[in-house]
Amino acid sequence: MKKLFFGALLALVISCNNENETNSPQNSIAEQSDATANKGAFCGSDIVRQKLLSEDPAAMQRMLQLESRTADFIEQKKLGRVLADGSVEIPVIFNVLYTNSTNNVSDARVNSQIDVLNKAFASTHADVSSIPTEFQPVNAGDTKIKFRLVQINRKSTTKSRWAPDDKMKKASTGGVDATDPTKYLNIWVVDYMPYQSGYVLGYATFPESSGLWNDGVVMMDEYVGEGGPIATHNKGRVTVHEVGHYLNLRHIWGDANCGNDFVDDTPQQITLHRGVPTYPKYESCGGVSRSVMFMNYMDYSDETTLFMFTQKQNDRMQATVSASGPRAGLRIL
Repeated sequence: MKKLFFGALLALVISCNNENETNSPQNSIAEQSDATANKGAFCGSDIVRQKLLSEDPAAMQRMLQLESRTADFIEQKKLGRVLADGSVEIPVIFNVLYTNSTNNVSDARVNSQIDVLNKAFASTHADVSSIPTEFQPVNAGDTKIKFRLVQINRKSTTKSRWAPDDKMKKASTGGVDATDPTKYLNIWVVDYMPYQSGYVLGYATFPESSGLWNDGVVMMDEYVGEGGPIATHNKGRVTVHEVGHYLNLRHIWGDANCGNDFVDDTPQQITLHRGVPTYPKYESCGGVSRSVMFMNYMDYSDETTLFMFTQKQNDRMQATVSASGPRAGLRIL
């Protein structure tokens, strides 16, 4: 089982160079589908985070303190000193930046995204029956984390391409200013985010950025809610993945070959998965062969294959939204 080694966090800091944004014509759905199939589409949360940590020592210190508090919360819960309920309803603001009617994501799609989030975090979706028998004992079940749509802000723009550099989060750089991120989860929706040889489906700030002007989640419009145009990713679960980062979950493979996601009940795996892997899928790390959990929301498999969090992942999320956690302000509305 994986253990928490805080000193190893320092080795995770890498240099990331964001490409300059352009205003070239809107990408085609075929281009995105091809990029996804050819492994060019990815979550940008860790890229943005590592850039922050490499440039801002204070953010690194906040992250290390957060990990220490998270470990303490989990230990206190294990000893029966933390209430198990931990219910919280997170108020959500959507900030939609659109160039035309196609990428002006409808109210229906936004509302469906809230529904998907609530079902994912309560484990009440139809796919819960597909969780393999061996992983059912560690399924998080109802995490007691809920989501409530408060407002949709819309802004027309001529800018069709954005970089994962937070410019969509400021009115002064063509975006929309956050609504008090100490109290609301802000989700920005943009047209397209090219990056290096592919594109970013979405990205989130981790809790060391809680309450800052740029705190929240950014999503490409195609991946918001149910019924989007990308057949492999039209169930709203990319947003579930990004909200997982917002609540302090790491990628399940630990962003390294046989890496560490700091969660004891997710089997260690070699790297990310794409497409629809066949269960059981065995991989060896450290000479130990394990059946891996490619159906976890924090992997990269197609959305039809993503349908569970674990109990220990929920411990990390509960530590984040607890009364003493970095996102405690989400509880007060």
